[in-house]
Amino acid sequence: LGRVDQVSEFEYDLFIRPDTCNPRFRVWFNFTVENVKESQRVIFNIVNFSKTKSLYRDGMAPMVKSTSRPKWQRLPPKNVYYYRCPDHRKNYVMSFAFCFDREEDIYQFAYCYPYTYTRFQHYLDSLQKRNMDYFFREQLGQSVQQRQLDLLTITSPDNLREGAEQKVVFITGRVHPGETPSSFVCQGIIDFLVSQHPIARVLREYLVFKIAPMLNPDGVYLGNYRCSLMGFDLNRHWLDPSPWVHPTLHGVKQLIVQMYNDPKTSLEFYIHIHAHSTMMNGFMYGNIFEDEERFQRQAIFPKLLCQNAEDFSYSSTSFNRDAVKAGTGRRFLGGLLDHTSYCYTLEVSFYSYIISGTTAAVPYTEEAYMKLGRNVARTFLDYYR
Repeated sequence: LGRVDQVSEFEYDLFIRPDTCNPRFRVWFNFTVENVKESQRVIFNIVNFSKTKSLYRDGMAPMVKSTSRPKWQRLPPKNVYYYRCPDHRKNYVMSFAFCFDREEDIYQFAYCYPYTYTRFQHYLDSLQKRNMDYFFREQLGQSVQQRQLDLLTITSPDNLREGAEQKVVFITGRVHPGETPSSFVCQGIIDFLVSQHPIARVLREYLVFKIAPMLNPDGVYLGNYRCSLMGFDLNRHWLDPSPWVHPTLHGVKQLIVQMYNDPKTSLEFYIHIHAHSTMMNGFMYGNIFEDEERFQRQAIFPKLLCQNAEDFSYSSTSFNRDAVKAGTGRRFLGGLLDHTSYCYTLEVSFYSYIISGTTAAVPYTEEAYMKLGRNVARTFLDYYR
């Protein structure tokens, strides 16, 4: 938070601190409250959201946990209001009512399940300690503030022999630091690929998975929603990333271009994982091509994923060449790579999914996000089969 105003004994106005060096983005929040009284009822108003459309209109609610209940829970949607407020320059305000019940507890509220840089590093350390001969972790570079850009390679050691031909699936996540579900989906993919599941074993034999799960570690660490330390939306700088200003992007792009130019390497898929603040379900964005056959082939993977994942929506999946998206990874790489490669953005809702044939929204949990990741990984088997 950037500032808190006490309106009365029972009401507080909360101002989100904008992204560093970029006042345009004010969405993500994650804060603690202590020194409460038992059965104290309070209304919190978050008064300076930069977005007008929001899933808060559709029943999304902030997350809460406390010292004695460390598991994140969603607040009841009936206690959450999202409206245009005359008192705050007609800005959109999200108000929620909360009743504190334990004086000694510290309470924590967040926009969505947090997934921190520290948690990510601990997770990779624990994978490394398992000494799997098909899991490799390297540092592809460093962020502006010297945090590490991790690159994972998951494949059977045979595929890494000198001169071996490689079919590569490249996956990246968390270019927008506030899009925490991206990290849970990514972890689901990794957990599945390193497991002893028969499908995972086949995939490791056949494919080389290159995964850079956190492209914007500074933004994640700083609590930004969309930008890097210097206020850049990294997902608009793929065309010409600077080694000085966008070092993590520069490192990943260099590696992809190098693979593309290697005759022994076939870069089959590039998937970039995001979270969406106004749509339900998981869905994909793909590119539009003049070549009809290539355009149709590109629809195969999302169609197969739809069969494996009940929360994935093919009807929300769209193929576009919107000018606004020209600097994104999907668009840039879709233009660079040849017709044997497929580039997608995988989006997943910050809030919920609707299972086809029903109308009820099922709120996502950390586990449900990871399950989507596992289903993405399994779908590669269907695709290659």
